[in-house]
Amino acid sequence: MLDQRLKTRVEDFVSRLEREDVCLHGFMLSVGGKVKAEAYYAPFEEGKPHRMYSVSKTMTALAIGILMGEGKLSLDDHIVDYFRDYLPENPDGRLLRLTLRDMLRMATCYRSTAYREGIDENWTKPFFTATPTHEPGTVFHYDTGCSQVLAALVARLSGMEVIDFLKERVFDPIGATDEKFWLRDPSGTCQGGTGLCMSLRDLHKVTRLVMEGGGGLIPEWFCREMGKCHSVNVLNAPREESSGYGWQVWMTRVGWAMYGLGGQLAVVCPEKDALLCTIADTRLDPVGVQRIYDAFFEEIYPYIGMEDMAPLRLSLKTKPIGYDPAFAMAAAGPYVFSEPNPLSLKSVELRGNELLWENAWGRHPLRFGVGENIVDTFPGWPDLPTLCAGGWLAEGLLRVRCYIIGNAPCGVDMLLCFKGDSLTVQSRKSFDPATNAYEGVASGYIRG
Repeated sequence: MLDQRLKTRVEDFVSRLEREDVCLHGFMLSVGGKVKAEAYYAPFEEGKPHRMYSVSKTMTALAIGILMGEGKLSLDDHIVDYFRDYLPENPDGRLLRLTLRDMLRMATCYRSTAYREGIDENWTKPFFTATPTHEPGTVFHYDTGCSQVLAALVARLSGMEVIDFLKERVFDPIGATDEKFWLRDPSGTCQGGTGLCMSLRDLHKVTRLVMEGGGGLIPEWFCREMGKCHSVNVLNAPREESSGYGWQVWMTRVGWAMYGLGGQLAVVCPEKDALLCTIADTRLDPVGVQRIYDAFFEEIYPYIGMEDMAPLRLSLKTKPIGYDPAFAMAAAGPYVFSEPNPLSLKSVELRGNELLWENAWGRHPLRFGVGENIVDTFPGWPDLPTLCAGGWLAEGLLRVRCYIIGNAPCGVDMLLCFKGDSLTVQSRKSFDPATNAYEGVASGYIRG
């Protein structure tokens, strides 16, 4: 009979992340391939696609591994040999020496991504026309453009975009058939380093496949080697981003992880045959995803193998902002802001649990729940759903936090200080074009 003590550890994990105000959207924990705990935080649901950000890099690498297993590529191939049509007249020797091995382990000849989102039509070509900054194969520099090139390479060799290639070769054969899609660059190529949108449970299925050696679909040697340390990244911070880097995966204190911006994780623990997968949005938190790692490694991991539990399924809600109803104000304003100001604000008016917000995007309501997150749309962006909550923290002090939950999860966190005839708004954001006007401080006044 199961002693159920591991269940308590999972509950401690959930409670800790709630106390630390981590915006978790869902998680799955399995041991020995058996799911022990699964949770979704409303409005996020089982089987729905979620932006995976840099988990896309690992999935792109799996496609490269399959092509290597078929003899179409090798680790020591030079990437320029597959993109001669993109080379300048006199290519830099450092670029010419760059190999696929170096690209998989993020040891390219660039210190940053070459393509410019919103400017470049083709995100692959700039990789071959930019000026290298150092010798390849020497030091770790995280480079999303590198993964973009690998996705373009899959398309060139297979005749299929990487999502279609993986669907045929990996996703469908293992039953990872939930809705999924891959955002494209303006030229139509999948965003190999960031654009995959897939479900939590399909992420879990693919990661288990890799842990089990590829199941004859992905070369066993590639699955084994990708989770080993191939690059030293000790100059990074925090802990789980300075433990080393494999082939488009991050090393952790006990194994390795697929890691996407904001808390999209597949944390692999080989010694205990355990796997934690999460979806989240930690981008507004300065500590960020490290809170999830620490909670798992401290609250659950030590007890795996010592304790057990029957399968647990949790239906939870995303945590709202705390508040004190004694400080609530019913209405204030309108306040008019002088232009220009960092927030591009023109006017703000408080009407109960709604702000009439006028900025560079026009005049729109910004509705927030009190004691709950409500689903609405982001001001000026009717196609972007948000989770929005507010709370009065002190006299005249209102906090409003909005998480955009569409294909590019990001957010805005604001303090609004009402003092006499003035309103001062302090705002910070996680980056997305929709949040461009939400970083800084501005004061407005009631016109006499």
